Amino acid sequence: MTWQTFAFLLVAGAAFGYSGYRFSILFKMMKNHQGKNNRLNNIPQRITTAIINVLGQRAVLQKKNAGIMHATIFWGFIIISIGTLEQFVTTLYAPANFEFIGQGPYGALLLVQDILTFLVLAAVLYACYRRYVVRPEGLGKSRDAGIVLALTGSLMVSILLMNAFHILGLDPWYKSSLPVSNKLAGVLSGMGVSTDAYANLGTFFKWVHMLMVLGFSVYIPRSKHLHIVAAGPNTFLRTLPREKGMKPINFEDESLTQYGTAKVTDLSWKDALDYYSCTECGRCQDLCPAHNTQKPLTPKMLILDLKDNMYRNKEAILAGKYEEVQHVIDENVTEDVIWACTSCRACEIACPVFIEHTDKIYDIRRNLVMMESRFPAEVQVVFKNMETNASPWAFSAADRANWAEGLSIKTMAEDSNVDVLLWVGCAGSYDDRNKKVLRAFVSILKKAGIKFAILGTEEQCTGDPARRIGNEYLYQTLAKANVETMNRYNVKNIVTACPHCFNTIKNEYKDFGGNYEVHHHSQFIAKLIADGKLKPTKAMDETVTFHDSCYLGRWNNIYDQPRNVLNAVPSVRMVEMRSNHDQSMCCGAGGGRMWMEETIGKRINVARTEQALETKAGIIASSCPFCMTMMSDGVKTKEMQDKVRVLDIAEIMDSAT
Repeated sequence: MTWQTFAFLLVAGAAFGYSGYRFSILFKMMKNHQGKNNRLNNIPQRITTAIINVLGQRAVLQKKNAGIMHATIFWGFIIISIGTLEQFVTTLYAPANFEFIGQGPYGALLLVQDILTFLVLAAVLYACYRRYVVRPEGLGKSRDAGIVLALTGSLMVSILLMNAFHILGLDPWYKSSLPVSNKLAGVLSGMGVSTDAYANLGTFFKWVHMLMVLGFSVYIPRSKHLHIVAAGPNTFLRTLPREKGMKPINFEDESLTQYGTAKVTDLSWKDALDYYSCTECGRCQDLCPAHNTQKPLTPKMLILDLKDNMYRNKEAILAGKYEEVQHVIDENVTEDVIWACTSCRACEIACPVFIEHTDKIYDIRRNLVMMESRFPAEVQVVFKNMETNASPWAFSAADRANWAEGLSIKTMAEDSNVDVLLWVGCAGSYDDRNKKVLRAFVSILKKAGIKFAILGTEEQCTGDPARRIGNEYLYQTLAKANVETMNRYNVKNIVTACPHCFNTIKNEYKDFGGNYEVHHHSQFIAKLIADGKLKPTKAMDETVTFHDSCYLGRWNNIYDQPRNVLNAVPSVRMVEMRSNHDQSMCCGAGGGRMWMEETIGKRINVARTEQALETKAGIIASSCPFCMTMMSDGVKTKEMQDKVRVLDIAEIMDSAT
């Protein structure tokens, strides 16, 4: 055994041993989370999504320049690591190089490695320029990032120097396969030292490279670059469909003594894997409406602060002493942080490693509401109204169908043999502005010859506001009552003008036996037009901009149908806001924020209205009662109500037919 072999075994054994020990601690902390989370279904689909987003880097490449930079480093490291493995192997046994694959393939491998080494170095320099010169807000300041960039750049330089000095000292047959290193060798040839000295310098930089790689393996478990290991599994275990519902609590399980998350360990192992996977890229923060209007919430810091809470409680978690784990609400994750969320899911759509922020916030809210009765004072009135009137507003349940007076609409009790149940929702039932939307939609249904009915006074709030705020018990009470009512009438098809009702009934009622074909009115109207049952012929000489509802778009991936409806109106000129589709800005009403005061920072609805006004459109089109309310208030705040109208797509289509 040579001294180099002995030294390598000693250093590598210590490095990998310590790294393995650190990873075992991280794994045990993750495993010791008490929340349940089954993520091993649909294995073929999970493999496919992992290949596309890990090897293919599709999610990363959604942000072009930064994505190309990251993808170059990622792909470069994969190929370059083959060369690093060869260095390790030949240090242990010199003849065991990879030339056995043949001179042609081996030369091609070296060529690709050499070029990628240069490209990775260039990508690192660009990353430094972006972080320290451009300085996007989302990246923030990170000493850890600086260390990793310096280490990565040094690794690439060491490879190029190793190859260049070996070319000068050993004159290997494959030097023509190393164009970058060969060029560098030409520069270094002027050093005027002996051939043996060049060879020794090559060996020196080989050791520099290997030691830095081993150092990297020790550093990774303690750094933000833990995502190198965690992001792949996290992508494989992601929630597969865009549509997802909140997880129900089984209140009949008598063994449950904790509802929601009071301590970080009440979350699941998958939540801990989310912390490990965070790249700290700031894409989530860049799109967060709360952060962009000076609220204390930033999705990136929420994940990092939860990880910090977990690390602070490491000893208690590893020992299984959950009673000693500190509360999840601390000096970083404050109540203001938790209540600032509008549940728009911009953070989740932006995240390249599929971290799920909203579920964590929901679960912390559940504990605050149901276990500790800590919530904004105005929410108490909302809960009381929902308990007594089955609506967030203080209107009598007996008045729920008054909006339909004079329209000759039958209830399901009168005739349940219909094509579709029209789910009105609380806004359509009680809000004067949104009553007009429902009446316009009813007009459309009649023009198209659709046989429909409503539940009338049997309809109750879907429970969405209660659930998003954290009152899961109240939500389930309302949900089960609605499911029982609809199943009694053997309801199969539902259409609603409210994305919140749409999302809840479509994605969440199935947990309580409510399996229905649910359509948002934008989908329904678009299909009526496509089928020729609705023919818009009256021109509307207007410039229109469309505001995407979060619960229609990011929650359910519906973007085209509302625009198709508007584009079908003669003479309408569509113009997009600078934030649209997946990148759209929330109106500020989701996640129960519709019923909470907004006292911190700029009002979200005003910020979004300003984006709409930038387009110079005369009409702001909406497809959500909450969005309509918030955008209308924003227009009034900007004193533009005499110049800009806020209309639902149903109102626009009704006037065109």
